Amino acid sequence: MKGMLFVKYIWKINRRPLFFGGIHPRENKQLTKNKPVQDMPLLETYHVPLKQHIGEACVPMVKPGEKVFKGQKIACATPAKSAIIHSPVSGMVTDIGMHRDAVAGSAQCITIKSDGKDEWLPGLLVKRSYLMLGKEDMLEIVRDCGVVGMGGAAFPCHTKLSPPSNKTIDMLVINGAECEPYLTSDYRLMLEHGDEVIRGCLIAMIILGVSQCSIGIEDNKKEAITLLREKVQGTAVKIIALPTIYPQGGEKMLIKAMCNREVPSGKLPMDVGCVVHNVSTMKALSDAIEKNIPLIERIVTVSGSSIKNPLNVRVRIGTPFSDVIEFCGGIREDVASILMGGPMMGIAQSDACAPVVKACSSILAFSKKEIHEPAESACIRCGKCIDVCAMRLRPYMLSILSEQRKYQTALLDFDLLDCIECGCCSYVCPAKRNIVQYVRLAKAKNTLINKSARK
Repeated sequence: MKGMLFVKYIWKINRRPLFFGGIHPRENKQLTKNKPVQDMPLLETYHVPLKQHIGEACVPMVKPGEKVFKGQKIACATPAKSAIIHSPVSGMVTDIGMHRDAVAGSAQCITIKSDGKDEWLPGLLVKRSYLMLGKEDMLEIVRDCGVVGMGGAAFPCHTKLSPPSNKTIDMLVINGAECEPYLTSDYRLMLEHGDEVIRGCLIAMIILGVSQCSIGIEDNKKEAITLLREKVQGTAVKIIALPTIYPQGGEKMLIKAMCNREVPSGKLPMDVGCVVHNVSTMKALSDAIEKNIPLIERIVTVSGSSIKNPLNVRVRIGTPFSDVIEFCGGIREDVASILMGGPMMGIAQSDACAPVVKACSSILAFSKKEIHEPAESACIRCGKCIDVCAMRLRPYMLSILSEQRKYQTALLDFDLLDCIECGCCSYVCPAKRNIVQYVRLAKAKNTLINKSARK
């Protein structure tokens, strides 16, 4: 009830449609929000994973012992939702084999030893106006530059910009909310690369053939809102200030808050006429179209109580977490957990050996005191998880059914696949139940059941 009163209060002040539920965890962005982006120095070795996106892993185009240039294609995409991978540095391919991976635990990587010259592939970089290019030309450039969604899911950008012909798209929605605690990489990008973000939006609008584009930014980022409002003057791009509430950055939440459209269960944003992208993706899109720069680096927030000097860092793809952390002063002795991504939806790491990938928005390190987790107990049916669930699900039932191994009941009767795993339910649960983990288990088990049924 208290949570619902809070939502109604926000509605009264902002006069904007709101998604259902949500929470307001402590932001903890003050550690890095006022720190300009710093560039990582050139390293000796990079480990570039062959799978950094939704879909199939890429196929290597190089062999050990082969010289490569910065920006050179080193792995080609497969037809199934894949994105080309490029070398982040000039040097020598020393190995193609298994290495630590932040998502899968281990994955095939191309290991490159830098030659210290950092030479771009000859003839790669250009200067061109997007106004001189056709839609198909731009889509081909985006594909060749390996641009993916940089807000988390890493969906290949060229695919998302090519909706099926039977889907009518009239709105481009850009996510500048950055609602997860600690994260400030998108915020700094908007402040330091606002022009590229806006041009990326204009490019995406041309490709999609839409006349409307809105960038949603939470109202705890007032400087970014003010700056981008100045930069969009004279364009069809609008800046919308959104109330600060998690998980504002979710696709369906953004569409509700910015367009007042509801994406039905089992449907996608394109089913209500929307395509959603992240501000960092728009910057990468601008780099690709205007300069032919492939996606070989990104801004990463390095923060948390166990990081000695929290920073926003421009990091090349394939850089080990350990080197990024060392650049930020190293790690404190009290460290107990390292995450890739935010504290709500991030992925816990067993060590700091995994490399940065295209979807790595942050590296966080926390002490044992901060991550203390009380023992889980039985569900008390209080309903708090229902009040905060942005997808209007019954999270307590999903956890109970998963615990009882009734995975298909969760799937068929309780809309398991609609869960976005935002963690709001676990955050408010007085019984401290690991609801998100139960959901992930149920999803994984149903995948296995479906695979077995198809054989």
